[in-house]
Amino acid sequence: MLSRFRCWSSPGCWLPLWILMVATATLDVCPAAGAERDRAAEWPRFRGPGGDGVAAADPAQVPLRWGPDQNVQWRCETPGEGWSSPVVGRGKVFLSAAIKRPEDAESSRDSEQLDLSVVIIDAKSGDIQRVATLFSQDLSDAPGIHSKNSHASPTPILDGDRLYVHFGHLGTACCDLEGNVIWTQRSLRFPPTHGNGGSPVLVDGKLIFTCDGSRDPYVAALNAADGSVAWRTPRPVDAERKFSFATPTLITVDGQQQVIAPGSDCVLALEPSSGRILWQVRYDGYSVVPKPLFAGGLIYLSTGYNRASLLAIRPDGSGDVTDTHVVWRVDKSVSKTPSPTAAEDLLFLISDDGIAVCIEQASGDVVWRQRLGGNFSASPVRIGDRLYATDESGVTSVIGAGREYRLLAENDLQERVLASMAVAAPALYLRTDKALYRLQKP
Repeated sequence: MLSRFRCWSSPGCWLPLWILMVATATLDVCPAAGAERDRAAEWPRFRGPGGDGVAAADPAQVPLRWGPDQNVQWRCETPGEGWSSPVVGRGKVFLSAAIKRPEDAESSRDSEQLDLSVVIIDAKSGDIQRVATLFSQDLSDAPGIHSKNSHASPTPILDGDRLYVHFGHLGTACCDLEGNVIWTQRSLRFPPTHGNGGSPVLVDGKLIFTCDGSRDPYVAALNAADGSVAWRTPRPVDAERKFSFATPTLITVDGQQQVIAPGSDCVLALEPSSGRILWQVRYDGYSVVPKPLFAGGLIYLSTGYNRASLLAIRPDGSGDVTDTHVVWRVDKSVSKTPSPTAAEDLLFLISDDGIAVCIEQASGDVVWRQRLGGNFSASPVRIGDRLYATDESGVTSVIGAGREYRLLAENDLQERVLASMAVAAPALYLRTDKALYRLQKP
């Protein structure tokens, strides 16, 4: 017979001992386990919770294989255009989009209006809850963009009950989770080349992003509370081609926060509270896109076009550390668009022309190099021991994130993809040029 303990909150209630033991154990582990579950179920910004393309989900939770008729929980056709990544949380998916208004019969093309919007989708059903216009833009005053860009390419940031939505040179907005505007900021205009691209980072109440246009490039911070300008720091180099599109990376070194912000011909480490330059490294390169990665005590970044190099930089210097803190460089099969990710002591990157590379973090030695095929703009994500890499035609290669190259699966959605995947267990979210997919095992 099972032993019994009395339930003191109810005089007539008796609970079996094993139930009480399970309940007590659950209470002991619940906070940490719950926090980890919450982290695994959310994707609040570009490159995920850690900003490094690493998902907290267990690979057993998410699908390995899918297709138009396999492991698709829902497909939601999305309005307008946009290559921002989905962000997921609070039971919702948020996308930024640039939506052309229906033309009046008497209107000319020069007077077309673009609604810079946020699309709010129910994560469970795939139903669009609201398309909220944050502000409007006259297309005659919106410079042309690259064929692989959009007017809504930066990824939003979900933080508590606020969503921060950035449109590069066209402005920044903050709204609540229903799409109601809290503030907008459009004073930080700059002359773009090929459009916008880099996403912001949120650091201690400041929204920080790069403003690398065709002239006078700088890094700026807005006060997240009201959108006012907190600081702006000019780039200290005079690059021949000044435009770049990188998303900054937040790191902490010896207790000090640093915002790592690459641009043309230089990367800056900035103090987030003031914008003061802590250190810089010079290089030759422009149109820098990949988000820097911090792993194993080093910063890894691509120098952009023409010939991309991957630099490993020790982030503990002061001033110009070009000649002292670059630990190693790799010059072959380096990505110009997709951002790298890491696993243990290894670094993984996908070049724009479809070559996957595994590199030792400490030495820069190439462990393996393998052609996947296709062209890549989306950044890979790592889920446990799997690396998910989606090419521009919509084919996702799943490979082992280890010292031996292993192709685990190839999955074709048969739609164009430039946006990076989001992972919110138990689902993957993939944005195509036509729709958003929730991919999940039955």
